[in-house]
Amino acid sequence: MKRRKFIQTAGGSAAAAVLAPAIASDLPNLNWRLASSFPKTVDILFGSTESFAKRVGELSGGKFMIRTFPAGELVPGLQVLDAVQNGTIEMGHTALYFYFGKDPAFTFHTCGPFGLSSRQQMAWYDAGGGRELYQDFLKSYDIVDFPSGNTGGQMGGWFRKEVKRVEDLAGLKMRIGGYGGRILQKLGVVAQQIAPGDIYSALEKGTIDAAEFVGPYDDEKLGFDRVAPYYYAPGWWETGSHSSIIIGSKKWDSLPPIYKSIIIAASYETSVHVQANYDVRNPQALARLLKRGVKLRSFPQQVMDASLKAAREVMDADAAKNPAFKKIYDHYRRFQTNQNQWYTVVEARIQNYLIKATQNLEKS
Repeated sequence: MKRRKFIQTAGGSAAAAVLAPAIASDLPNLNWRLASSFPKTVDILFGSTESFAKRVGELSGGKFMIRTFPAGELVPGLQVLDAVQNGTIEMGHTALYFYFGKDPAFTFHTCGPFGLSSRQQMAWYDAGGGRELYQDFLKSYDIVDFPSGNTGGQMGGWFRKEVKRVEDLAGLKMRIGGYGGRILQKLGVVAQQIAPGDIYSALEKGTIDAAEFVGPYDDEKLGFDRVAPYYYAPGWWETGSHSSIIIGSKKWDSLPPIYKSIIIAASYETSVHVQANYDVRNPQALARLLKRGVKLRSFPQQVMDASLKAAREVMDADAAKNPAFKKIYDHYRRFQTNQNQWYTVVEARIQNYLIKATQNLEKS
């Protein structure tokens, strides 16, 4: 979809909001189901599906209704893509990097390791060519996608024991979503992909030694601090994770143009609220966790350097044998290089200054 056409279509949805009551009688009544990869407990991510569905209903004058289901009610959390593909459900809500086992090229749709920030990720997707790349890629899976929010930079996870050196990772059983697990495997980690709703029990029973999910707000709600004392940062595998609404291509093509516009508008509106809620609630949740005695740690420089080296090796190897991965990876890397050059001119400098200056003022 060309950007000009996309903007015109999305812009038309604003008019739809005003005109919906007058034109509703000309539209078909639709009742669709949307299954999420996330449990209800994760109320910002799963809650975004409820907000999205409500908005679609409002903009369509009640003609296009969507019922939302958390992970496990209709389909397991990690099978949402398959269910949309085979028509079991009309819509899904997921992070497409969950399906890197089908093709590692899914990875960058959510977030590349040592990748873009949340704002940069959205810039790449929306205006930097990322959406067009994925439209082409997702054709082979018979789905179309729309943004449904970004969590922002994520934490490195919960560990039963401290990680002081690379050798401490050897044999560590860790729940990690997406492509990052493949990279950690090069450092000796036994990576396991476990649906969000099942992480706590696995950590509590000792089936795994560590687990990452999102950040303080979600992690607190899931109770991870009760079963692992060390909380690490940063989650270099998810520097700004983008979630998606996905729809089967045939279902999408069958929709009237006004319904397509409504979905686009509702998805972008939802995206803004998701990022804003995480930015507000994560600092508050981290403060509560620290007050309860959680031991906040940073990954040592040695571990970060080894992880970056391993990440480049894994991604370069996939690029050498997978044309789809290479096409997206090369584009993503070029975009990131340009973003970093610009970011160091203003934003990195002012943020680093403010952090240090504010700390000094508070001490004086």
